[in-house]
Amino acid sequence: MGKSRTKRFKRPQFSPTGDCQAEAAAAANGTEREEDDGPAAELLEKLQHPSAEVRECACAGLARLVQQRPVLPALARRDAVRRLGPLLLDPSLAVRETAAGALRNLSACGGFEVCDDMVTKDIMTPLVALLKECSAGLDSNEMSPQEKKEQNRNSIENIANEAVNVLWNICECSSRAVSIFNKEGCLEIVLKYLSRFSTNVDLAISVAYCLQTVTEDNAELLKSFCAPALHMLESAMLSPVSSMEYILLKTLIAGTIWNLKDIIPSKSQAEVINAILKILSDILEMDAGETVIRMKEAETQRLKTAAETEDALQSANGDDLIEDEEMEEIPRRRKVRRKTFTSDLLPPTNKELREAIALLTAQQTALEIIVNMCCSEDPTDDEWEELSSSDESDAFMEGSFSECGGQLLSPLCLSHEVHTALTNHLLPKKIFEKTAFPNSIAVDMCSRNPTWKPLIRKMNTVQCRALVCLQSLVSLLDVDHLGGPAALQTLAQHLSQLLFSQPDFAKHVDFLEAISSALRALLQTMASKNISQCMTPDQLMTLCKAGIHSSNVGVRVNVVSILGITGSVLAKEDGTLETLKTIGCFLLEVATKDPSLVVAGEALDALFDVFADGKEAERASIQIKLLSALKEFQPVFKMKIRKEGRAKYSPDQLCVLDNVKMNLRRFVAYQETVEKRLTT
Repeated sequence: MGKSRTKRFKRPQFSPTGDCQAEAAAAANGTEREEDDGPAAELLEKLQHPSAEVRECACAGLARLVQQRPVLPALARRDAVRRLGPLLLDPSLAVRETAAGALRNLSACGGFEVCDDMVTKDIMTPLVALLKECSAGLDSNEMSPQEKKEQNRNSIENIANEAVNVLWNICECSSRAVSIFNKEGCLEIVLKYLSRFSTNVDLAISVAYCLQTVTEDNAELLKSFCAPALHMLESAMLSPVSSMEYILLKTLIAGTIWNLKDIIPSKSQAEVINAILKILSDILEMDAGETVIRMKEAETQRLKTAAETEDALQSANGDDLIEDEEMEEIPRRRKVRRKTFTSDLLPPTNKELREAIALLTAQQTALEIIVNMCCSEDPTDDEWEELSSSDESDAFMEGSFSECGGQLLSPLCLSHEVHTALTNHLLPKKIFEKTAFPNSIAVDMCSRNPTWKPLIRKMNTVQCRALVCLQSLVSLLDVDHLGGPAALQTLAQHLSQLLFSQPDFAKHVDFLEAISSALRALLQTMASKNISQCMTPDQLMTLCKAGIHSSNVGVRVNVVSILGITGSVLAKEDGTLETLKTIGCFLLEVATKDPSLVVAGEALDALFDVFADGKEAERASIQIKLLSALKEFQPVFKMKIRKEGRAKYSPDQLCVLDNVKMNLRRFVAYQETVEKRLTT
């Protein structure tokens, strides 16, 4: 199996055009199913209203409406994107902000097809124009008096924040949007926004998310990064501010700088690697569970104090309120609505909750960056120059970006320098700690508060990312870098305890996939180094019997592989006949009955490994009639590959399956010699 990058968790997709046949029938009958469009039609009509206040309300309504999946086809039918697009340049700043918020929610909730449709409907033209106007507005010094100037500047930054989020969502889903980003010079614009990180961290975080997306595998954009741009990233990443939101910002910038590794001068690469990993290490060292508890307690105390203060003020002002009622009524001002209608998807305004979410998101992102660093292609020996180790992370890149035209290394991969930096910053140990279940007190506190309850899922996600990260480290680092054989045995015991402490582990698919991947990598490493394994046969079969019924192909592949690894070790030991028979029967059943050829191929590979050698394995193969079963299945397997291959599987998967087919033929021939020898 090859190495892979961090899995993207795609947003739910839907068809932006809805039921095409039903629409065609409606059109033929002269109807457009307007009655089904409900509030969408009314809100879209109000977008053209002469009153800015009405337009703003309509945009705010759409921002909430698009979060309801069933209304999305109706919005597509009524061309919502083309109606909202011009409002990005509306004369009213409030309308611009709420229109951008509606498009932000639409792009976030609609998924890949909707984002691609937005590009098709030319949303990038008004969006880029808005980004440029906001950039120019931030530079303008014409506004006065000062109070009005600051108010408008804040509005412009809020609009820019919404617009950058739309840009990020669309670029994440559409390569055409990324191409437009490159051609329209959007990099310079968003970097200008990033330069305000010391005064507007929310805007900076949005930019950092966008940059991490657009810099991934984008060679064309890398050419646009000059020394000042790199220095800007350096300044943001090394910001001394230690709030949770700035920690998230620095994490995202670290991920962006890793994406830019190909353009960093060779003499600076060691310092850059070390600086990135130091930041990630510091983030992972923080106890997220304790932070959640502390933040929740701080919120409780703040709300209690505010309530007590309000009660005291009401009590003290009781008489004054009675007198006020007797006074002549003063004409009321026009009611001012909350400006930020923009999105129910925005981070919560609760300061403590924002801080807790920022830390959990930063830790999740840090783990994903480490996996990406581990999953880079291995370099050839002649691609490397001697890199000097350095622990002076805070001084990284000093004077280095002035040499952007200097000699660069070929694509930077998991080098000796990364190995060293990983171990210097104790990252294996810190990642190991993150694989534990979330703090039970924090989970209990969050479960009792609706606004904090989503943090439980975030804490579980951090655990799963840590398990995936652990898999990468175990696969790529030397045993010594992981702490030696004893540390691997401790790790195996830890993973077993995690797994079997949850009676219903099979129901948690993300967790099961992550932990089975980590176990697979760990057991493979231990087997290759002849380190004794800690899972009992009963535990092994419990895991496999539960995992093989998972709907997730990755889980099924992992448990079959684990069985093959363990079985191949047992095959060389005495007294393992019955266990090998159990393993062989299980793998045979999977190979012949699993609906996925990928899983079936993995099961056959596992059979080849288990029964390739050893006296106990030979005896077991005879007793379970392995040869006759494989002979019977061989033509079926070939037929399935021929019939289903091109339609269901990728070229890489087909290549692997062809190898399995060839190995099956060889293994059958080998088993014939074994059976002949043992039965004569």
